Amino acid sequence: MRFLISLVVVFVFLGCSSSDENENCNFLLPISVNETINLSLPFYSQLQFAGNSVYIPNLGNGGIIVASTGADFYAWDASDPNHAQTSCSVLVNSGLNATCGCDDKNEYSLVNGQPLNNGALPCGLRNYRVEQTGTTLRIYN
Repeated sequence: MRFLISLVVVFVFLGCSSSDENENCNFLLPISVNETINLSLPFYSQLQFAGNSVYIPNLGNGGIIVASTGADFYAWDASDPNHAQTSCSVLVNSGLNATCGCDDKNEYSLVNGQPLNNGALPCGLRNYRVEQTGTTLRIYN
């Protein structure tokens, strides 16, 4: 009987899995975001065309970058998830890519959030949800 109980306990411990999050991806704080932007405003007019992106400061960890593929909009935290937060870890957007200002120049896709040119980076960009209603985008998590 003890053998059976021991076997069940072993299976329970082996069946438990850890979190899917990478333990090395702890540089970004879980900051709540709920922002609405009007695409008709001049500041956001670039988003009406595919392949463009806009940086919105003072949201999330390092601001938010909103990108337009023509079919969809994507919103990402503008802080490099592979660096502790410093002034250089804020990403600079250019089209559908964003680059870290630190010496290593980490580059990310603004379509899928994954690192470009460096497969060894453990963390992708933090994504925010985007909901479009007419010419308004709601960005939230």
